[in-house]
Amino acid sequence: MQARKIPKHLQKYTVKQEYHNYTAINHAVWRYVMRQNHHTLKDFAHEAYTDGLKASGITIDRLPDVEEMNQCLAPFGWGAATIDGFIPGVAFFEFQANGILPVVAEIRKLENIQYTPAPDIIHEAAGHAPILCDEKYSEYVKLFGEIGKKAIATKEEHDLFEAVRSYSNLLEKGSATDEKISEAKRKIDEVAATIKGISEAERISRLYWWTVEYGLIGELDHPKIYGAGLLSSVSEGRNALSAEVEKIQYDLQTMINTGFDITKPQPQLFVCDSFEQLIEGVKEFAMEMAFMKGGTESLEKARQSANVATVEYSSGLQVTGVINELLYNDNNEAVYIKMSGPTALAYQSCELPGHGTETHQEGFGAPIGRLKDVESPLECLTEEELANLGIVINRDCLLTFESGVEVKGTVQSMVKQDQKIQIISFTDCLVTYQGQILFAPDWGIYDMAVGECIPSVYAGAADGEAYYTVEVGSQTATEHSIVSSPLEDLYQQIRDVREKKPENSVSVIESVWRKLGSGYKNDWLLRLEVVELLKENNWLPSLQEEVHRDLKRLQKESDELEVLISRGVQII
Repeated sequence: MQARKIPKHLQKYTVKQEYHNYTAINHAVWRYVMRQNHHTLKDFAHEAYTDGLKASGITIDRLPDVEEMNQCLAPFGWGAATIDGFIPGVAFFEFQANGILPVVAEIRKLENIQYTPAPDIIHEAAGHAPILCDEKYSEYVKLFGEIGKKAIATKEEHDLFEAVRSYSNLLEKGSATDEKISEAKRKIDEVAATIKGISEAERISRLYWWTVEYGLIGELDHPKIYGAGLLSSVSEGRNALSAEVEKIQYDLQTMINTGFDITKPQPQLFVCDSFEQLIEGVKEFAMEMAFMKGGTESLEKARQSANVATVEYSSGLQVTGVINELLYNDNNEAVYIKMSGPTALAYQSCELPGHGTETHQEGFGAPIGRLKDVESPLECLTEEELANLGIVINRDCLLTFESGVEVKGTVQSMVKQDQKIQIISFTDCLVTYQGQILFAPDWGIYDMAVGECIPSVYAGAADGEAYYTVEVGSQTATEHSIVSSPLEDLYQQIRDVREKKPENSVSVIESVWRKLGSGYKNDWLLRLEVVELLKENNWLPSLQEEVHRDLKRLQKESDELEVLISRGVQII
């Protein structure tokens, strides 16, 4: 089966993995987390996870090659693509709706081995990919993508996303000063304070968090883990099933009203009965979203987002752009839409010829509603009914809407799809509402969208391939560590011993140990790798004891090291 292709407008978020740039320390971090999680979770994770590890092209001993994952996931209707850190929610969900798992190319640093708030390859590849091989769960994630990509966020939430992205990147990069980190955290608090109410985008992100990221499944007293955040975190994966974490029965309303903090362990988790329950839950949630409800309330959500959204008229016409103003009648119902900047018109998610952003570069405006004293909606009128109203090519006409909007001009052309009029274009056109000029004759051609009502409004573009400017993704992921250091060389030597078994393996290990002792007294992970090789091959029992003593010394340095080392030794 052929691997999934990435839509052109999503390619700007992708990067080349540059697999050769991963260091031996990167591979060691991956190996430690995978061994820990496999050892700990093999009895507590949903069976689809352990079954899917190998099937998804993931191994314990080395970082995954995303191209290999792409091929391995193809039989399950999925592919994989490398991205560079946080991407907008609409784009993230669109990847998933297209059956593409976005995998962050970066891997957490050794000092963040237990958990990182920034997305990384351990979380995306080891957490998400294996369980996608389960047919019903795969259906859920794709469906969630289809619904999630349409969720409308507020402008303040878009600003908060940018602030959180900056903060998490600073934490993971490790080079930022405490002052910069504190400043970034203050920025998050600042922006968060401006958010009033909870948007549908925030609610659906909570549903995603408590299911796809941190979900449990089965019996409330003895659940299994399926959430990627738990399957990829050494600390939270172990603690998830402990009595310290409250287990709550899956309940849609409770979940969408329960917030989360990505920088802290979760105090409670939700337990679903089955993946079928997840599917029914997200379908139920969708019924309350703007893309299902439409109307003035949904238009107002899109206006408040100050981001690209699509408005669908009852004629089937889809108008994509940024809503900057709505005009209302006395009943507070929207009767006219104004969009700013590039706007495009589409039908069935395909841009209409001659109605792309090049034509509507400076914005777009159109009325909503019925014509005054006309029984049928304008989009449904017959040729005879149109003629009676003067809507005939090359003839002047005056259209008065029930709202009071008036359109006066010469009919130039009409666009009709599936027996419904979608656009009437006018020259020498004047559009007014309550004395306000909405379009003047010297502004050019007025392309009037036609529709009695607005049944759907959603985030993003109707035809993303046509609407968005296609940008080439970065050549490589940000700040990969490609300069070899003496410590990296020591890790590589041990890795070569494990994978290649050279004849001088013992002398290599002895040499590495001497250099560790003299120059890297606080590196615990390579010491674990050394003692593992010695024990596996029954080499140098006296050196094994010496390394163990040194590891015990490091365990006393901090509570975190005590936990990391003791868990590593336990597996060995």
